[in-house]
Amino acid sequence: MKILVTGGAGFIGSHTADALLAEGHTVRVLDSLQAPVHPKPIKPDYLDSRIEFIYGDARDEHVMLHAMQGVDVVYHFAAFQDYLPVFTRYFDVNVTSTALIYELIVRENLPVKKVIVASSQATLGEGMYVDANGKECLPDIRTDEQLLKGDWECKAPKGFTGPIQWVATTETVANPQNQYGISKIAEEKVALHLGKRYGIPSVAMRYSIVQGPRQSFYNAYSGACRVFCLAFHQGNNPSIYEDGKQIRDFVNIFDVVDANLTVLHDDRANYEMFHVGGDKPMTVMDFASVVAEVFGVKDYKPQPCGRYRFGDTRHICSDVSKLKALGWKPQRDVYRSVEDYKAWLDQADNVGDILAYCNKQMAKMNVVRDVVKN
Repeated sequence: MKILVTGGAGFIGSHTADALLAEGHTVRVLDSLQAPVHPKPIKPDYLDSRIEFIYGDARDEHVMLHAMQGVDVVYHFAAFQDYLPVFTRYFDVNVTSTALIYELIVRENLPVKKVIVASSQATLGEGMYVDANGKECLPDIRTDEQLLKGDWECKAPKGFTGPIQWVATTETVANPQNQYGISKIAEEKVALHLGKRYGIPSVAMRYSIVQGPRQSFYNAYSGACRVFCLAFHQGNNPSIYEDGKQIRDFVNIFDVVDANLTVLHDDRANYEMFHVGGDKPMTVMDFASVVAEVFGVKDYKPQPCGRYRFGDTRHICSDVSKLKALGWKPQRDVYRSVEDYKAWLDQADNVGDILAYCNKQMAKMNVVRDVVKN
């Protein structure tokens, strides 16, 4: 098959393109090579020479019409993810570009057999909890007033009895609490609803925290693996926000690629949404200890830094049972993810100032805030 991968010079896109080539498909990549993922608009060296590369924006109708000519399948990874308060850009990039794919298929009668779009665990917000009586509930956003006091846990919403306890969250939940998650919910709806309406098999993939080589060094906000590895690489201890007991759901990039191929080949995936996670929840402090071990740091004891990041989720873990029913399951653990990322980092040039740059960006955005001591 001939397959278009938008955002295919990025992290998930490039690895998926490699796997598609390995299966014998013809691969075309469209990418605008924009910051912060790509600090310079230069095609990465890791892109296979067999890939047809088109430099362009997925929101540009003429560019997309050219890119979609003769294509059987579209993987849509082009996206905007950051923490900047440029709310319109999230919807312009993440939603408009998705709608354009369907518009072109329908208007131009393009013979596209399947569209697979990248969504995010951010669509879940704080995810599902159960209250003291075992009733399921969706907690509200943790307020800045609460976090300033160092009060970290989510509270029982009105009508429920606390304390509440997080549980693995299924695809039935949509409770986004930031601009990125809201835009991804909208993208899912565009893909699945227009796909079903016009008979275009479509799949939405909600990725958890994906880790591995080629993850950009330059995104100021995301990537615990990136942040912790950069810190240890420079001989520093990473910043542990809140109390370090936050639950996270890490998944290896190659497990994500396996998931992307699974839904390509299995028609049971059509018009469905799937969580793609590691299936092994872990605290941030435990993850920091794993990174320290991989970097050979002796006697490391993670310590919270007395700060928090505005907008962070407290606990989140995706239930991946639905995708496992198609025969997929995560195969690589966090040690493998960190080892692969470290190997890639060791080969990189000029990484010395990246962490300082990212921290400066977060300070500029007032993302990292101090707990007010009594």
